[in-house]
Amino acid sequence: MSDSERLVIVASALSVADYQKHLEDLAKQPGGTRSLSFKTLNEIVNNVMEVKMIRAVYSDRQLAEQLADFWFNHFNVYIYKDLDRWYVIPYERDAIRPHVLGKFRDLLEATAKSPAMLFYLDNVSSADPRSFDRLKQHPVPARPGVKLPPPGPKRGLNENYGRELMELHTLGVDGGYTQQDVIEVARAFTGWTIESPRDHPTFYFDERLHDPDPKRVLGKRIKGGGIKDAEQVLDLLAKNQHTARHISLQLAQHFVSDDPPAALVARMAKTYEKSKGDIRAVMTTMIYSPEFWSRAAFRAKVKTPFELVASTVRALGADMDQALPMAQWVAQIGEPLYQCVPPTGYSDKGVSWISTGALVNRMNFAIALTSNKIRGSQVDVNSLVGTDIGANPQLALDRVETAFLAGQVSDSTRATLQKETTDPQILGAKLDDPVKQVNVGLITGLVLGSPEFQKR
Repeated sequence: MSDSERLVIVASALSVADYQKHLEDLAKQPGGTRSLSFKTLNEIVNNVMEVKMIRAVYSDRQLAEQLADFWFNHFNVYIYKDLDRWYVIPYERDAIRPHVLGKFRDLLEATAKSPAMLFYLDNVSSADPRSFDRLKQHPVPARPGVKLPPPGPKRGLNENYGRELMELHTLGVDGGYTQQDVIEVARAFTGWTIESPRDHPTFYFDERLHDPDPKRVLGKRIKGGGIKDAEQVLDLLAKNQHTARHISLQLAQHFVSDDPPAALVARMAKTYEKSKGDIRAVMTTMIYSPEFWSRAAFRAKVKTPFELVASTVRALGADMDQALPMAQWVAQIGEPLYQCVPPTGYSDKGVSWISTGALVNRMNFAIALTSNKIRGSQVDVNSLVGTDIGANPQLALDRVETAFLAGQVSDSTRATLQKETTDPQILGAKLDDPVKQVNVGLITGLVLGSPEFQKR
């Protein structure tokens, strides 16, 4: 079995311990993980994308899948940042997925302690600058049994994680924190590192590198000492009212509209505070709100490329034997999975996804899929709209609109689609059959490329 084949199994099922053993086995080979070719490393990324695509299409727990995508994007890491190729698998599986409907505080800590996040936002290299002088005067060994390397060359405080923790993960850009708060949070997180990045990539608190002095964050004194300094920071941020509003706003922007009603966000934030950050309770408040079911929220959100591809495959009931071509289409339309470089994650607003080129790619994808021109996928459109259409393009259009849009199309879309049905490609005959037949696949592709299907 090749390394890439083994990683497919790891990505979809195995435990953290099994994953770590897999890394250890690779490390024992000549050159360890460094010996893997670029092709193999790229296959790792392909495998992770395939697993995500398969879950999105076939999972019976669609809300959980949408939330897994939402929270990964909220706590974004970039898979092509060296070791994060390896770390993203357990990050999504063990830090994100178990908490998508749990307590936000638990999700926050799980991401903070994940090797993927520690490496991506450089906290793994953050240290109290004075710790190296202390270690020279009073050498302190690591905990017995832990394979920590020597502290290495002197380095200083890294503010990346402290800044993004407040700006993106919790309080929001207008959350009332200052640059001094960023520094204090970074100090609190010194010593949060990875035990052995290549051989045993698990969270480890290295007290030798921790800043032991008191900190003050958002006006509150942090005096837990050691690892509890950062844990107190997480407590403080998770229960802050700015966090309640920021998380509620982002959820409402994702599920309701780009500019959700202020009253809805306020009720969700109140639920967040009352439930002490219970994501399930916040989602319940949103889903059972009149705003969620209002006419204004109907088709108010433009599907991201990932949502579009997954929803199209599901709507058509496509038989997907290979998921990678679908993931490649997601990238072609503009959202390469796990490959957003900045910690902001991909935009959740429609304006970021709609352009002339993007619309063409979306239409081309729909037509390619309904015409069975995507490798590894097969669609039987006739079984969905009927086999009695014959040479009647108008009947075909009516059936397709009813099947995929419930007949709810605008006058302008309808006029455009009717015009397209006069195209010679729509009605023609095969070389071995002189009887003209409607190209139902092409009509279906045109309908699935319409503005109405681009929204949810």
